[in-house]
Amino acid sequence: MASRSRKIWLGVVVAVVAAGFWLYTPDLDRAELEARYLEAPADLRTVLGTRLHVRDSGPRQAPAVLMVHGFGSSLHTWDAWADVLEDEWRIIRLDLPGAGLSGPDITSDYTDERSHALLIALLDQLGVQRATVVGHSIGGRIAWSFAAQQPERVDKLVLVAPDGFASPGFEYGSAPEVPASLALMRYVLPESILRMNLEVAYGDPSRLSDELAQTYHDLLRAPGNRDALLQRLQQTVLRNPVPLLEQVQVPVLLMWGEADGMIPVANSADYQRHLDNVRLVRLPGLGHVPHEEAPAETVGHVQAFLRDPPAVAVATGQPRA
Repeated sequence: MASRSRKIWLGVVVAVVAAGFWLYTPDLDRAELEARYLEAPADLRTVLGTRLHVRDSGPRQAPAVLMVHGFGSSLHTWDAWADVLEDEWRIIRLDLPGAGLSGPDITSDYTDERSHALLIALLDQLGVQRATVVGHSIGGRIAWSFAAQQPERVDKLVLVAPDGFASPGFEYGSAPEVPASLALMRYVLPESILRMNLEVAYGDPSRLSDELAQTYHDLLRAPGNRDALLQRLQQTVLRNPVPLLEQVQVPVLLMWGEADGMIPVANSADYQRHLDNVRLVRLPGLGHVPHEEAPAETVGHVQAFLRDPPAVAVATGQPRA
């Protein structure tokens, strides 16, 4: 009986080890990733000691638009919008530290304050005094808080389903607990599982292309990125956004998919209450990443907003509470 029990346990151990080898998802070689996703060596810049992957396209003398991606994403999330907008505007996109080809931050600091410092230094390095800042999700929070604290650097804001108000798992003043299942991402990240998680961000999951899913998977496997992603989450300490939002004086375009299952469109009312000059565009049927899911249908709203002189942008926000 004892011999049979040992055989059973040995079989279980072998099965677990075999499953581990099958699911284990190692980092990819950085040189291989750069060969695949880097357009030019000059796109890798050292900013405040940290390497950033930056794409700078469009007329250099045109008004600048700085685009900040969301959690787990990269500058590729803006590809389709950038292809249209760069005809009229200077489009600056970056991979935040620990995302895409940028690699981890040399300081291991992934707070919003560090992001703001990097944005200032990057704009200075590029010779850009002011820009419209476009941000999605966590990148939206970085964008509006940057506009509040650096008003002399921002012309307008485009916020796509921005983060910032407390939600389940995130309380003001404390860092969230990172579930053990998420921490396993360091070692286990099958493409099929990642694709399932990406599809949740779409109103129509069939619109997630194989190419984009592959890009997400490849770049999350860049050396150090998964550790950095978890550090960014662990260092996210939300504070009541209202005082900062009420300091934002520039025109704001707020875009939100009505089928957003990650940050619900109902949250837009919070921004309307506390921003002086905001127009809301609700996007029927679209999810959390409308710029990926339906770029042709959504980029026109951004074009119209960018073409508006700041002095005449229409304020549609509700009176502050």
